[in-house]
Amino acid sequence: MATAKTPAKKTAATKAPAKKAAAKAPAAKKEAAPKKALGALEATVFSMDGKEAGSVQLPAELFGASWNADLVHQVVVGMQANARASVAHTKFRGEVRGGGKKPWKQKGTGRARHGSRRSPIWVGGGTTHGPRAEKDYSVKINKKMRVAALASMLSKKWNDGEVIFIDSLSFTTPKTADAKAALVKVATAADKKELITKRKNAAVIALSKKDAAVEKSLRNLGNYTSEEVRNLNPVDLVTKKYLVIENPTEAFKVLSARLTK
Repeated sequence: MATAKTPAKKTAATKAPAKKAAAKAPAAKKEAAPKKALGALEATVFSMDGKEAGSVQLPAELFGASWNADLVHQVVVGMQANARASVAHTKFRGEVRGGGKKPWKQKGTGRARHGSRRSPIWVGGGTTHGPRAEKDYSVKINKKMRVAALASMLSKKWNDGEVIFIDSLSFTTPKTADAKAALVKVATAADKKELITKRKNAAVIALSKKDAAVEKSLRNLGNYTSEEVRNLNPVDLVTKKYLVIENPTEAFKVLSARLTK
């Protein structure tokens, strides 16, 4: 009787001995260099006399935001569309006066049949596919988008050196000459000559609160626009070269409150 062969046991593969640690200890990993903290944004504040009146710390959320060109473009175009008024208006054939009588009888004249002289193919008739006043051009802009675009534009203006701060701007009585003289002194002190020489869209003057005397004093200066800080928007900043902020401490409170709402 044949004896059954017992299967040979597989010998476990001997693991290669672990490599001995190098005599030299591995070099310690270099610690990642700590990120440099952004320095405090600081700006010089000028007085109406063209002298330095101190400095102010700029909020990072307002003047340290990253530039987002696509967002700014979307918000600006949307705001301009919302401000667009439908003025052009044409009349359909049913809205044009006249045309109640049939020009000639239907048959027997040899001419083409017509039912009204106010048909679009007649002179003095209605208009086909013309502009209508009821057309709505408005678009929806999310609140967060509008606020983010404003912060992006403020930061861009600051980085480009186009923001000027004045401690106060006030006049006892509305007078254009006084407003012009004050802006000339501030522009000279801040070394922003274009604030005076630019003939159109030179600057938007952002007031911390409503001041009728200042608004009337600037009204006759065609290259400037006055606006309350609470109403400041990306369209004002895009269309004007400089931004002049009056009473920056109070202005920053208003702007920061808009970001947190």
